[in-house]
Amino acid sequence: MGRQPGLSVRLKLTLSYAGFLMVAGALLLVAVGVFMLRQGWLQTNESGAVRVTPGTMFVQSFAPTAAAVVVFLLVFGLLGGWILAGRMLAPLDRITYATRTAAAGSLSHRIRLPGRKDEFRELADAFDTMLAQLEAHVAEQQRFAANASHELRTPLAISKTLIDVARADPNHDAGELVERLHTVNTRAIDLTEALLLLSRANRRSFTREPVDLSLVAEEAAETLQPLAEKHAVTVETGGDIAPTSGSPALLLQLATNLVHNAIVHNLPAQGTVRIHTALRPRTVVLTVENTGERLPADLVETLTEPFRRGTDRIHTDHAGVGLGLAIVKTITEAHDGTLSLTPRPAGGLRITVELPAARR
Repeated sequence: MGRQPGLSVRLKLTLSYAGFLMVAGALLLVAVGVFMLRQGWLQTNESGAVRVTPGTMFVQSFAPTAAAVVVFLLVFGLLGGWILAGRMLAPLDRITYATRTAAAGSLSHRIRLPGRKDEFRELADAFDTMLAQLEAHVAEQQRFAANASHELRTPLAISKTLIDVARADPNHDAGELVERLHTVNTRAIDLTEALLLLSRANRRSFTREPVDLSLVAEEAAETLQPLAEKHAVTVETGGDIAPTSGSPALLLQLATNLVHNAIVHNLPAQGTVRIHTALRPRTVVLTVENTGERLPADLVETLTEPFRRGTDRIHTDHAGVGLGLAIVKTITEAHDGTLSLTPRPAGGLRITVELPAARR
């Protein structure tokens, strides 16, 4: 929507400065006139007109001097106000330039306004911070789109190869072909569902309900107990009642992903997964830790990025799609919580989810 052209801020400030000086000068002249009346230098006749008493040279020369002072104040106010307004508003030119540059698609430009802290520099620093966050977010989205395209292309390429082989060899075992196509198709479906879940959590399109995080964790552990028994992993649960608010389905998905990740990234045998919930004054905490290989800290910091995987999974029948912890991070942030990953000194990983506690 277009706006009608108006006066610039610099011109408005200039007129304000000049007007202030004129008002101050007029008040000064009024004060001098009142003083002269009280001293008897100015008298009024019967009609109310002011006349100068004879013999007062000061009074006779005051009027033209006062007029000259008023003109000087007007010129000085306009010129000085224009210069001062220009110097004060100079940072806005840099901010405007940076805004237009960002609007043109460049997010790498920064204002970096020098000088001590004031309102303009606070605005410039906030704008620089916003640009940095936008640049990081756009880069993350671009990496995500590229990785998602690659992950989706892989099962489609495998399916095409299997079909081409079957067409070239009519005597090929159809049962084996169907089984391999089923496996590839299942992986593509899992990846698509994970992407949809990630998008839903990002939009925060869910209704908040009272949820006991301890019950959610127990349900996730019970659901994945057969998988843990199959791979000789012991699952231990315990802790306090942890009331919070959010989406029961998303929080269950969060707990399921954490427990599943702890099982498939474990020792080949005799591994352990510990699930613990705690209630703090303002938050509830869900901690899931497992045994396993030692992980470097720089690798742990990248595990929540989409399609990033840590060590090779011991159990290849649950290879996953590389979105488990990324979904956990997104669901946690959608519930105004925090997620932290810490490598255990003895090996394995400790993951902590902290969410706001429900109001009692």
